[in-house]
Amino acid sequence: MAPRTRRYDDAKIRAAVIAQFGHVAGVVRELGPEQLERPSGLGDWSVAGLAAHIAWIADSLAAGLARPPAAVAELTAVEWPFATASLAGKISEAARETLAGAPLPELYERAADAMARALAENPGGRVLQLWVGDMTLADFLVTRTVELVVHTDDLNRAAGLDVPIERQALAACTRLLADSLALKAPGGSVEVRIPPFAVVQCIEGPRHTRGTPPNVVETDPLTWIRLATGRTTWAEELDAARVRAGGERADLSALLPLMS
Repeated sequence: MAPRTRRYDDAKIRAAVIAQFGHVAGVVRELGPEQLERPSGLGDWSVAGLAAHIAWIADSLAAGLARPPAAVAELTAVEWPFATASLAGKISEAARETLAGAPLPELYERAADAMARALAENPGGRVLQLWVGDMTLADFLVTRTVELVVHTDDLNRAAGLDVPIERQALAACTRLLADSLALKAPGGSVEVRIPPFAVVQCIEGPRHTRGTPPNVVETDPLTWIRLATGRTTWAEELDAARVRAGGERADLSALLPLMS
């Protein structure tokens, strides 16, 4: 059974992307040399490299909208997580180039202005030419909530920060990754609950229709996002009781991470 196509409110997603980037920008301006030099936990990136990558997220969105539009979208938001793995090296290099361009506060100010102008001038149906595959602006913005939420969480843990995460951005990120799980493992034998934002069914087998499902997985949004993006493991979160799994089919370890 194919998962249903979820609809997102374009105006709310745009506002969430701009607000989340603003939260990060406000904190990055205050980071000292010791914090910037810390390892990010993401390969060989330092916190400075991670911060530069977040600036690149906004800058590359504006740059994509400056290019001529593509004719037809090749990729939807829910398919996007599976198309990113081959781009890790290219994205890392782009982050390094971004960091070399100017001090971080200047990078963030420039990227925020460029993104805001570009979004104000372009409708959600505009199709962007992208490394990952051509996408509508509306769909691509939903993927930007994933990038921004995931990397805000990375930044918080690496630098000992408490950058807030916009509720709308967290909701969109959670839902997109849950829907991607349902796309990767279609079926109705396991119900995955991520309150208060998402419930999906996945994995082939007997479909549940009434009463309490025999196979249930439940966790909180940030734990789910960390699992889906390879920041933590199924076994670790089960042991810590941040994931509750009941039923003989309620083991998602072979399906995770969805992206890394």
